[in-house]
Amino acid sequence: MFLSVFDVFKVGVGPSSSHTMGPMVAGGRFLDLLARSPFRAARVRARLYGSLAFTGKGHATDRATILGLAGFLPESYEATRAEAVLAENRQTGRLSPEGIYDFAFDPSADLIFDFGPPLEGHANGMVIEALDPQGDVLAQETYYSIGGGFVRTAAELAAVDDLTLSEPSPVPYPFRTAAEMLEMARTSGQSIARMKRMNERRFRTDAQIDAGLARIWEVMNGCLTRGLETDGILPGGLKVRRRAKAIHDSLMAERGANFSAPHVINDWVSAYAMAVNEENAAGGQVVTAPTNGAAGVVPAVIRYWLDHVPSASVKQLDEFLLTAAAVGG
Repeated sequence: MFLSVFDVFKVGVGPSSSHTMGPMVAGGRFLDLLARSPFRAARVRARLYGSLAFTGKGHATDRATILGLAGFLPESYEATRAEAVLAENRQTGRLSPEGIYDFAFDPSADLIFDFGPPLEGHANGMVIEALDPQGDVLAQETYYSIGGGFVRTAAELAAVDDLTLSEPSPVPYPFRTAAEMLEMARTSGQSIARMKRMNERRFRTDAQIDAGLARIWEVMNGCLTRGLETDGILPGGLKVRRRAKAIHDSLMAERGANFSAPHVINDWVSAYAMAVNEENAAGGQVVTAPTNGAAGVVPAVIRYWLDHVPSASVKQLDEFLLTAAAVGG
């Protein structure tokens, strides 16, 4: 199965690609189902199972589900508007997604954390239902958040393996393992990045690829910079203090000194990665790489390279990201 660079790297929202982004995407997909339905729902209900139920509060799964049903998507998430929508929902018990009629959704009654057995398809399962005024089910769908922000319905999850094995590859350089990738590079004489770009061309123009890659780095770098500039306590009940800003400030103060410890490279890279991780934990905008939990690694390497290696150039970022996506895929 071909994984685009824009599948491996997706603009999203923290703190979890599986528990935050996935439920938000599922909510959006259910709105599409409502738009196609001949029936008008009076109320919507969501039931979370397995890991989504047990760890969902800590990963903002409740907020993400509500916002998904309100029409929010991870790639265009706006924190200020989200808070306003959540506050209005708490007051009115209703949601009004743009382009679709409004409906009742009371989080205290309609968002159910089911701590019983998980659904059969995956540990991260949820069922969303549309109800009529009498409480009868008009439409229902089961969604699984399978990691990295990817969401499958129960039917899609059952069919994906068969499709992967039976469908011919749509790209000129298909590879499923590192060994296949390296052998294909040797026989074709192409770099990994070049093969990846030619595969991407099957679905997008070069201009679209370049614009998408630039957007990925813009969000990565913006997230990293915010993390380096922000201190205080992370949200949640554990009262974890942010550390990236203090470490970065200390490194900047030592930069002009004659003495440089041998581990200072690790300190810089760690501060960069920690900055992204803390922004992710705070529910900020991040790029999955390929998950939110791993989101700090790739931007930290890029930022260290750009800030500390004299020969580095942003003109080479597309090669870096395409190669990383090929390896990640």
